Amino acid sequence: MPTGIIESLDHEARGITRCDGKTVFVEGALPGETVDYATYRRKPSYDLARTLRVLEPSPDRVTPLCPHFGVCGGCSMQHLDPVAQVAAKQRLLEDNLRHLGRIAAEQLYAPIYGQPWGYRYRARLSVRLVVKKGGVLVGFHEKRSSYVADMRQCEILPPHLSAMLLPLRELIGKMSIRDRLPQIEVAVGERVTALVLRILESPSATDEDLLRDFADRHGVVFYLQPQGPATAWRFYPLDGPRLSYLLPDFAVEHFFSPTEFTQVNHAINRVLVRRALALLDPRPGDRVGDMFCGLGNFTLPIARSGARVLGVEGSAELVRLAAENAAANGLEDRAEYRVANLFTATPETLAALGHFDKMLIDPPREGALELVKSLGADGPQRIVYISCSPATLARDAAILVTQKNYRLRGTGVVNMFPNTSHVESIALFERTSNQVSNNENTTLS
Repeated sequence: MPTGIIESLDHEARGITRCDGKTVFVEGALPGETVDYATYRRKPSYDLARTLRVLEPSPDRVTPLCPHFGVCGGCSMQHLDPVAQVAAKQRLLEDNLRHLGRIAAEQLYAPIYGQPWGYRYRARLSVRLVVKKGGVLVGFHEKRSSYVADMRQCEILPPHLSAMLLPLRELIGKMSIRDRLPQIEVAVGERVTALVLRILESPSATDEDLLRDFADRHGVVFYLQPQGPATAWRFYPLDGPRLSYLLPDFAVEHFFSPTEFTQVNHAINRVLVRRALALLDPRPGDRVGDMFCGLGNFTLPIARSGARVLGVEGSAELVRLAAENAAANGLEDRAEYRVANLFTATPETLAALGHFDKMLIDPPREGALELVKSLGADGPQRIVYISCSPATLARDAAILVTQKNYRLRGTGVVNMFPNTSHVESIALFERTSNQVSNNENTTLS
């Protein structure tokens, strides 16, 4: 049984130690700890292991709140104090900028974080009929497994959803299609909770009665999804409020359907939008580009500032819905949208969108490589970049700083997913001259 001293955490919140010159990633171990561990997978350059016993615990180690921690794969950091989680994510962001991008920010922003529990307003729950475990299971997958965890509660879901896990198991166990219903997608709005049942077979009349009774008793709306996300339709009740979330600082309400992407953490999203707008500083007379705009999470607040904004998104359906949201909020005169594949952007396709004084970039994990490479000499004076991957942010930031004459003014983490290893961040870039003064310290040799 090997023993190791943990040096740091990797991007999946595993402890890092060394054994005979080889890196070992140890699940459940924290920096500064001495642990006994067992290796479960060996690779030529590294090993994967799990903690067996903590000999010298970190002062930041806490007792996980969830009884399923260690089995369920939904969270990996519940054993680390929430404030220490944020600090670890900030270090990971800085390390990626330093080692992958060879740059450093001029300023580190105060991290954005909030309540560590009950925050997940979007979730995709797996469903399995497992006779050996007494019937239907509803929950996240087990760690390193395709099996569904035997969950009776979930501390990161809102309390009313956590309390619904066992009733959902009972409901589906009574249905004729219990083995033909592999997934439930959950979306919580301001006034309604939607449950989207992925069905491989149409429910019977008795099944439909069971769903209606459950919806009435638990105050939810059921959608049925026979194929892809676009096929989801509202089953019951047919009337009532739509899904939406509010950005009260900007008097904006976003309407959405349960299969469309929205931020999972509504409280943190409000703070994130507020900071993004403060850094971007859109003003009347500015023309702003909102790249990878989705439903307009940032587009409409930018428009509310008085600036003119063009939201660009690859999905025609999202652009249609974003335009509807602009009209619903009375902002259609200042917010327009266009369909474009930003992953294949070129200087010519970007120029065709017109000049932008400022730009907000909010890409998926793949980042915005072709977009930032396509920025020309008349590019926006200021760019706010929202990232869900420190590695692709570092890559894109290096291009902006070393090739496009921007300064990385500041960056900081956004703890959108507490108790998980997911790192979201925000960065501000400002265009500078070709000559950067020696004290700006934005590139590392």
